[in-house]
Amino acid sequence: MQKVGICGSDVHYWHEGRIGDRFVVTAPMLLGHECSGVVSKLGEGVTHLKVGDRVAIEPHGVCRTCDACKIGRYNLCPNVFFLATPPDSGALARYHVHGADFVFKLPDNVSFEEGALIEPLSVGLHACRRGRLSMGHRVLVCGAGPIGLCAMLSAKAFGVAAVCVTDIDASRLQFAREVGATHTLQIRPGQTEQEVAEEVTKLLGGAPDRTIECSGAQFAVNLGVLATTPGGIFVIVGHGPNKVEFPVVSLVAKEIEILGSFRYINTWQTAIDMIACGKINVAPLVTHRFRLEETLDAFRCAKSGVGVKVMIDCAQG
Repeated sequence: MQKVGICGSDVHYWHEGRIGDRFVVTAPMLLGHECSGVVSKLGEGVTHLKVGDRVAIEPHGVCRTCDACKIGRYNLCPNVFFLATPPDSGALARYHVHGADFVFKLPDNVSFEEGALIEPLSVGLHACRRGRLSMGHRVLVCGAGPIGLCAMLSAKAFGVAAVCVTDIDASRLQFAREVGATHTLQIRPGQTEQEVAEEVTKLLGGAPDRTIECSGAQFAVNLGVLATTPGGIFVIVGHGPNKVEFPVVSLVAKEIEILGSFRYINTWQTAIDMIACGKINVAPLVTHRFRLEETLDAFRCAKSGVGVKVMIDCAQG
């Protein structure tokens, strides 16, 4: 392994041992699923890779026989193996063995750090695909963490007219502007969802055609329904409480489509190509770097919320 990024889910498993009631750590496991490396050995029958290739790793391993796999939605496979998701161990180590079908060669102009960032970028790309984003759309992204930023970068690559990112943290919004958000809005204490929705509409020059929720906050769920234009699409990516409330009258009267977006499917090569051709720049997202021997410090840094993406160097020497 070369580079492994720390995801919010890694921090949850390390600090709390769970994400909600669905994903619970019950035995020791390695963390890390945002990763890149160098091929050191090949299994029998692998022909698309060679020893020494620089690669990015998609965390999936799927059964290929269930209904979800057969229709191409392998992210919903009930028998899925997924790195660093209980009970499956992760890739934060010197070496890792992975199914060759989910290992992708990196072009020379894509760094190992960028290769590791293919994973969060894929979450954003999949959300945009789910929301059927297209040229000219106005887009609201709720949450300026790594996933929200990747959703914003993906939306811009889809050719949308404008993207507004909301958050409660002013420093994160400043960073969002620096990496490409056309508009940002800090949610102030005491503001109502309707007030924020009206501000978003003013900033974008009209109500957002698409909203992508990446924070997991109840406030953002309400905001998404109230802000999205009639007939628009609201994509929910953030993992919040198991139960949330919706402003049902607005939801029904505006005929808003609400779609869940879970991980990704068939995004890796697209994401690699978009980085390689300069359509998307994820490199600035890495704000803190640690060696493998400093992993505990890296997790403390990630938990503190300082910066955006913490990256661990797993290479020997």
